[in-house]
Formats: sequence, C-alpha cells, structure tokens
Amino acid sequence: MKKKETKDDKRTRYSDEELVEFKTLIEGKLEKARNDLELLTEAYTNANEHGTNDTSPTFKVLEEGYQVLSKEENSRLAARQSKFIQNLENALVRIENKTYGICRVTGKLISKERLRSVPHATLSIEAKNNQYNPKN
Repeated sequence: MKKKETKDDKRTRYSDEELVEFKTLIEGKLEKARNDLELLTEAYTNANEHGTNDTSPTFKVLEEGYQVLSKEENSRLAARQSKFIQNLENALVRIENKTYGICRVTGKLISKERLRSVPHATLSIEAKNNQYNPKN
C-alpha cells in the first residue's frame, strides 16, 4: 500500500509562522520542566528541612532507608529532567537556525503531530522505527 503524498512531503522546512508556534509550545514546556526540576532538586537535597531529622532520640532504620531510596529516586528523576530541559533548549536552537523539525536521518520533515507531542524530537517516526527494526 503506497502512502499518499502530502504537501509536507515536498517541503524542506517549516515556515517561520510554524516555527513561532513550536517555539511557544517549547517555551511553555521548558518553564514547566524547570519548575519541576527545582522541586525535584529540593526534594533530594532537603533544601527546605531545618536539620531536625538527626536530632531525634530514636534511630529509625526503616524510615531512614526509605528516605535514602526516595532521595536516590528523586536524584535520578532530576537528572532525567535536566536532560529533557537540555533537549528542549537544543530544539530552540534548531528553531533559531531554521532546522527544527527536520529528521536527522531521513532529512524529511517530522510530522507536526509528532513534534506537538515530542517537541524535542530529532527523528521522524520512520527513522525511529528503523532504529528499532533495522532492515537486514
């Protein structure tokens, strides 16, 4: 079954108006991501605690173990969030360079639907699928 060719298949880049739309979307996601990172960082660094945990007269091993695991998980989430922020910032650079939305493998435009759900995407669905199911 042959895919119907659309006008996006013939274009080499998104228009300036479309890039502005994507920039607005990314800036909104970036602001939320930075706020989330701040919350995660506070959670694993105990920035809001007043240092009374270690003054308790009883040693609570299970609670302490849970807190360590929770801190480690928050630390991992913060690292992942930092990577997401970096990817969004890179997408803004691609918008400024007018290369945003172009698949780095196929050179074709990534669908608007994909970019709206994954605005930092650098691969089209076709290239992403080939990455996991390479043809022999």
